[in-house]
Amino acid sequence: MARRNWKLELPLHLMLLPGLALVLLFCYGPMVGIAIAFQNFNPMNGLLGSEWVGWEHFRYIYGLPDTMAVIRNTVFISLMKIAAGLVAPIATALLLNEVGKRLFKRTVQTVLYMPHFLSWVIMAGILIDVLSPSAGIVNQFLGWLGFPKVLFLGNSHLFPYVLVATDVLKEFGFGTIVYLAAIAGINPALYEAAVIDGAGRWKMTLYITLPSIVPIVVLMLTLSLGNVLNAGFDQVFNLYNPSVYSTGDILDTYVFRIGLGNGQFGVATAVGLFKSVISLLLISVSYMLAYRFANYRIF
Repeated sequence: MARRNWKLELPLHLMLLPGLALVLLFCYGPMVGIAIAFQNFNPMNGLLGSEWVGWEHFRYIYGLPDTMAVIRNTVFISLMKIAAGLVAPIATALLLNEVGKRLFKRTVQTVLYMPHFLSWVIMAGILIDVLSPSAGIVNQFLGWLGFPKVLFLGNSHLFPYVLVATDVLKEFGFGTIVYLAAIAGINPALYEAAVIDGAGRWKMTLYITLPSIVPIVVLMLTLSLGNVLNAGFDQVFNLYNPSVYSTGDILDTYVFRIGLGNGQFGVATAVGLFKSVISLLLISVSYMLAYRFANYRIF
């Protein structure tokens, strides 16, 4: 019987081979470069010919005055994105769930979902024009209301919040669809029983809809914990500038500037390795929490 099952499953295993080959080539193959974190890497000498320096780069990183500030920026921006990215989709899904006209509901869903498909290169170009202090529509509107113009992308105090707001603007449509799907799976008999008992829409939302989607909310929250050190390289790189480095610089952009800008390949790799190890621990913890509180398992 086992042999027969093996023959039936063989085509499925063969279908996995191309994907497995790509993973080995592009995900595991480059991990050889981790050795650069422990070398004074010289591209002319390669991995085998470069001098080994042990933990020197990690000690050097720890002594840099910018390192802790970059880590704080990364964690702060990531946590704000996680919080805002949780609240906005849930609120929008609850509001759309109350819309009776299907055409209007589907139209709003489509409009909200569209920015998800835009790359940050395109999105950043749009945002730079919209938030421009000279000709941007946002500052023009503020001027009509009598407020002074705001340098959104050049003010170090505002920049982290601009990152969070624009990230929510781009991605919350996707989360809205996830929560709408969870709401659609709620047993209609619960609402029918609530109507018989005289409950209004607010009471049904508070005592039926929200408790019913708690498992998916917990799941999305715990899975997002693994991305605490991923504050969004594409977004930050396309929107930031030297005037906001103090509050907008994150680990990924820091590594990019050190490695490619200054040619310190060993130091940049050491920062990247530090981030990867911490991210691995956070992802492991998040999956443990997802299994415990949301009964979610990969295998």
